[in-house]
Amino acid sequence: MAYQYIELTQQGPLARLTLNRPDKHNAFNAETIAELLDALARVAEDNALSLLVLDARGKHFCAGADLAWMKAQAQMDAEANLADARQLAELMRRLDTLPIPVLAQVQGAAFGGALGLIACADVVVAQPDSLFCLSEVKLGLIPAAISPYVSRAIGPRQMRRYALTAERFDGAQAQALGLVHELAEQPAEAAQPLIDALLANGPQALRAGKSLLALVSDAPIDEALCEETARRIAAIRVTPEGQEGLQAFFDKRPPAWQHSKRQEAQ
Repeated sequence: MAYQYIELTQQGPLARLTLNRPDKHNAFNAETIAELLDALARVAEDNALSLLVLDARGKHFCAGADLAWMKAQAQMDAEANLADARQLAELMRRLDTLPIPVLAQVQGAAFGGALGLIACADVVVAQPDSLFCLSEVKLGLIPAAISPYVSRAIGPRQMRRYALTAERFDGAQAQALGLVHELAEQPAEAAQPLIDALLANGPQALRAGKSLLALVSDAPIDEALCEETARRIAAIRVTPEGQEGLQAFFDKRPPAWQHSKRQEAQ
């Protein structure tokens, strides 16, 4: 699939997915969502990848929904509207469940559906003066597809406030709410040590770790969960990667995957 509104590039184990519609402040439309779905499917299927960086060209990360797209939605019948809404919901689900970590770099405005993308990322670096807004109710709408992910990120109490007031808030408040991890004037520069740290880790451990975190999030700590966590650590210890990681630690040397990743990145 040839992309018009996004770019997908790869350097060794690192994939980069870039929103590339700066003249429209990277606003969503149906075509952008279709392209993102295709790109995420390709990333998920590539076992050589260990990390996805999500970023955007231009002044703003994403201004939310494209005006022309919203006008088209207003003319759709109920069935077409549901099909359209399902695509956005699937985009959020696919990003949230991507088997490798996702690091988002945010600048400028991040409104509406953009907060869903950010909330689905595992690590987020943003500019201090970035602006965030759950703006849907101002248009007589609701942040439906993104609500599970944003609410999980900032908590239901804060979600009630910001989803109902549609207040704008800056990077410092986004960090205080838990939506953003790090603030920096140059997110790409600040993100590089985090990227290096992630890529230094075991590729299969990153995938297994992300799957584990999805399992234990909000799960009751009962006998079944304890048994499953025990099963998972026991299983990964005997994998080639687990054995190599442990032996490298005992030998006081870098594990083999760090050497191979450096070669791939050159």
